[in-house]
Amino acid sequence: MSDLLEKISVFATRAERLEQSLGDPRIATNPGEYARIAKELAGLRPAARAAEAYRTVLREIDGARSMLAESDAELRELAESELETLEARREALEQEIRLLLLPRDPNDEKNAILEIRAGTGGDEAALFAMDLFRMYCRYAEKQGWKVEALATSESGAGGLKEVIASVSGEGVFHRLKYERGVHRVQRVPATESQGRIHTSTVTVAVLPEAEEVDVEIDPADLRIDVYRSSGPGGQSVNTTDSAVRITHIPTGTTVQCQDEKSQHKNKAKAMKVLRSRLLEHEQARAADERASERRAQVGSGERSEKIRTYNFPQSRVTDHRAGVTLHQLDVILEGELEELLDAVHTHMNAQAMAAASAA
Repeated sequence: MSDLLEKISVFATRAERLEQSLGDPRIATNPGEYARIAKELAGLRPAARAAEAYRTVLREIDGARSMLAESDAELRELAESELETLEARREALEQEIRLLLLPRDPNDEKNAILEIRAGTGGDEAALFAMDLFRMYCRYAEKQGWKVEALATSESGAGGLKEVIASVSGEGVFHRLKYERGVHRVQRVPATESQGRIHTSTVTVAVLPEAEEVDVEIDPADLRIDVYRSSGPGGQSVNTTDSAVRITHIPTGTTVQCQDEKSQHKNKAKAMKVLRSRLLEHEQARAADERASERRAQVGSGERSEKIRTYNFPQSRVTDHRAGVTLHQLDVILEGELEELLDAVHTHMNAQAMAAASAA
């Protein structure tokens, strides 16, 4: 595993140099440069610690192996026992190092735009869209994150046809990015007199929230329309033209917002969503993926494209990617997502490591 140690040592060496540079008076008196170096160093420290721990365990393994040549049977037995423990530790560290060597997603530290839309299933899908949004809000609250609804569209039955929200906090996109896809619900609707289970779907998209510096938008490329807000069934929300629809002409991307009574606030919210969609569009194009990564995230909303199933009669949640099933639906819908998200991240990391090894 010397090649693995060589690779991880590059990060450790870089971390050591950055540590030294922070003590340079010229850096210490430059707040911007100091912050940049400190941030890079924080990202390298896990790799540096893993490299040191790996070197230590390799030395200890060599020492234990040398004890196997001792004539004292008791010492040999002790060495064999230590070797078993040390080899397990070595394997765990190698797994950790391979994970640390994977290319970092540059969006992981960004905030996120969360988009939830009712798919197949009519009012039942809209009601479950409301349930999912509430679930993510509760999870965000437990993480100390902030959720701000940017645009909502209610259904006549009290559900949500669509909700777009900004989620801000530490590591938001990293934690939520694998939630994108089709979520399937199986339950008996309140209006079902025969007790039959209905299957509906909700699509979830998670976009990295773009800053103004991430995406340069030419005002000449925008068409901005204002109109009068309206609620479900055409009910008037207010009597001024406060709703805003922004169209990015080159890509045809359209965002609308009518939740606020202020046209200015609606425009600001719509621009936040537009920037994030354009950033995602550009990143997908740069990676030679389909023209719209967003559509790739959620598919068409058909039941067959599911990533997760929520089965109410059995109080069961199954993630079809990670192959994990938890019989605690009520708890999960209350925002207790750690076990589920950990399983998905472990699965995705394993896939990434396998792909890196095959490359």
